[in-house]
Amino acid sequence: MKTIGMLGGMSWESTVVYYQLINRQVQARLGGVHSGSCLMHSFDFGEISRLQQAAKWDEATALLSSTGKALADGGADFIAICCNTMHLMADDVEKAAGIPLLHIADPLGAAAKKAGMTKLGLIGTRFTMDEPRIIAARLREKFGLEVVVPDAAGRKIIDEIIQTELVKGIIRAESRARYRAVMADLVGQGCQAIVLGCTEIPLLVDATDATVPLFDTLELHATAMVDMALS
Repeated sequence: MKTIGMLGGMSWESTVVYYQLINRQVQARLGGVHSGSCLMHSFDFGEISRLQQAAKWDEATALLSSTGKALADGGADFIAICCNTMHLMADDVEKAAGIPLLHIADPLGAAAKKAGMTKLGLIGTRFTMDEPRIIAARLREKFGLEVVVPDAAGRKIIDEIIQTELVKGIIRAESRARYRAVMADLVGQGCQAIVLGCTEIPLLVDATDATVPLFDTLELHATAMVDMALS
């Protein structure tokens, strides 16, 4: 079994789900009392959030790159960033680590193509929705998928609930209703599925909250980590 190097804590609310999914899947596949071989660095999300909000992406890149290298030096065979937004610096982190990085958009793109999708709605942090290089451009260039994001008002709703509630583990029915409305608007624009492009969003919504399929980037990413670890 290969050792997974996890850059987590962005936020820990979703990283704990990653860890649980990885270990449960390894046990299901190998049986007995097997679990995943993992190294994890869990960041103080307060520091990560500060860098994001101030658009200090160079500092964030340096921080994640040094951590990726530390995981590689510690014995990780490959690394994974447990956060959609921070894939903005995925190439730099992979280069610094000197080992493969499993990009969160790749299992997503493969699943969407396999399902016959061509047009996806994307919700996530405002950074992920506003900056195509994080997810949308990779889905378009590598998988030929069209990506649509909510309008300005919808993006504000999605981002504010992530930043003020979900990263703290706060789940509110009224927030779920607001997410449902934004997703319904994307469906009205012809989106065949919705990408949950922030690893905290599955804490709030599930398949019952939309009339089209949902692609959970966290679950797809965690499954791909297990595939890679056991390959």
